[in-house]
Amino acid sequence: MTGAMKSLVLACMGALLCGAALAQDFPKRAVTIVVPFAAGGGGDILARMAAPRLEAKWGVPVVVENKPGAGGNIGAAAVARAAPDGYTLLLAGSPQFAVNVTLFKSLPYDPVNDFTPLAMAAATPFVLVVNPKVPAKTVAEFIAYAKAQQQPLNYATAGFGVPHHLYMELLKSMTGVNMTPVPYRGSAPALSDVVAGHIPAMFVDLGPGLGQMQAGAVRSLGGSLAKRLEALPDVPAINDTLPGFDVASWQMYAAPAGTPRDIIAKLNADLCDVLDQLQMKQQVSKAGMLPLDAGAVEDLQAFVKTEIKRWGDVVRKAGIEGSQ
Repeated sequence: MTGAMKSLVLACMGALLCGAALAQDFPKRAVTIVVPFAAGGGGDILARMAAPRLEAKWGVPVVVENKPGAGGNIGAAAVARAAPDGYTLLLAGSPQFAVNVTLFKSLPYDPVNDFTPLAMAAATPFVLVVNPKVPAKTVAEFIAYAKAQQQPLNYATAGFGVPHHLYMELLKSMTGVNMTPVPYRGSAPALSDVVAGHIPAMFVDLGPGLGQMQAGAVRSLGGSLAKRLEALPDVPAINDTLPGFDVASWQMYAAPAGTPRDIIAKLNADLCDVLDQLQMKQQVSKAGMLPLDAGAVEDLQAFVKTEIKRWGDVVRKAGIEGSQ
C-alpha cells in the first residue's frame, strides 16, 4: 500500500470514527421540531405527543415551534435553511412534501433535495363537517344544498393546497359543485369559524375536530377514507356516495439535507423507537389518526417521490396547477 493510499484510508477511518462519536454525543442541547401550521392542528398534536418521549430518551429539551403560513411553505423553508446538524427538524405533511410542488408556481425549497426523511409519524383521515344550521344531514344532501345556492358556497381550509382544500376540490371535481375556499392559518381557527356559523362547511382532520364532532358543535357528514373511521363508527364514508373517494394526509419527520449520516441514523432509530411504543400508538389512535410504520430513510425518500406524482395529478385534475 502506497503512502498516499495509507493516508486516504486513515482519513476515511478518522471520518467514520468522528461521525460515530458525533452521533453518540447527539444531542447535547435542545432540539426544535418545526410544525408549519398553527397550534391545535393534527401535525402540532403529533409533535407534542412525541416531544416528551424524545426528551426522556435524549435528556435535553425538545421544543415544538409553530411556523404557519403559505400552505406550510414558510415553516418548511425555515428548516431547509437551518444548519444541517440535527437540532432543527420538520414535521412535514403531504402538502409541504408532495402537493405544493405542483400547486405553487415556485417553492422556496425542494422537498426531495433539501431534506432527508427521518420517520413517518402518522396518517390523518379527514371528515366533511358542516355547521348544524346547514340543513344537509348526508353527503348527498350537502351536494344538493351546495348546488342550490345562488352564490358559490364558502368552505374553510387551513390554507391553499392542504388536505382541507384539496379534498373539497376533489369533491367538487367529482360532483360539479361550485364552492369557494376561505383560507385560515390552521385547522383550529378554521373549525372555530365553522362552529360559530361564519363558514358553513369544511374538511377537518380528526385531531382538532373529533371533540367538536362528538359534542355536536358540527355535524359530521362523511369520512375521507374508503371505509368508516374507527373513531366515528356512525359516520359513513364519502366513498359510499362518491365511489373512489379515498384520501388521507400523512406527516413525516425530516432533517435538512446535509445532516451527517450518523446523526440521521440516530434520529431515524430514536424516532422509530418512540413512534413504535404501544402507548404512543394508542395516543395517536385516540386522537383520530392512524399509526404507521415509521420506515427506513431510503424507503421514505422513494415514497416522497411517488407522492409528488400522485398529488400532482390531483392538483392538475382540479385545475389549480401553479395557482399559488
